[in-house]
Amino acid sequence: MATSRAILSVRAFSSSAAAKQLVKTPIQVFGLEGRYASALYSAASKEKKLEVVEKELVGLKNQMKADARLQEFIKDPSMKRLVKKDILTKIAGVLKLSNLSTNLLTLLAENGRLKNLDTVISTFKTLMAAHRGEVVCEVTTAKVRHGICVSSISYRIFP
Repeated sequence: MATSRAILSVRAFSSSAAAKQLVKTPIQVFGLEGRYASALYSAASKEKKLEVVEKELVGLKNQMKADARLQEFIKDPSMKRLVKKDILTKIAGVLKLSNLSTNLLTLLAENGRLKNLDTVISTFKTLMAAHRGEVVCEVTTAKVRHGICVSSISYRIFP
């Protein structure tokens, strides 16, 4: 009985120490993508490279859209994980990605989760928007609006 209490208290100490090391995200994100994006946000925040990492990931996402072979390579489940990791390390070197972005790519490759890269990047962009205090909104109208009306709505929202 006493040993089980001691084990529980040790586990509580270890989990609280790990929780203190992570930087709190501005909003809660969930799922597998949320875990990777939160970990990347925490690491980038500690190194004060949030904007750099965001810019790199947006560039990588655009590169994936432009290059069908890159997108096919990333989504291909038949290639071995370590081979993908090595190739992605070389691609990151060519694209001059920071260590944080490179580590994200290699970690996703090692865990066989590169298919989730798009959603991890989108989740990280959402975290960065919240970090800057941006709120995404969608305006729905009953009638189609043109020109002056749209610009006046935009001005009221973004003075």
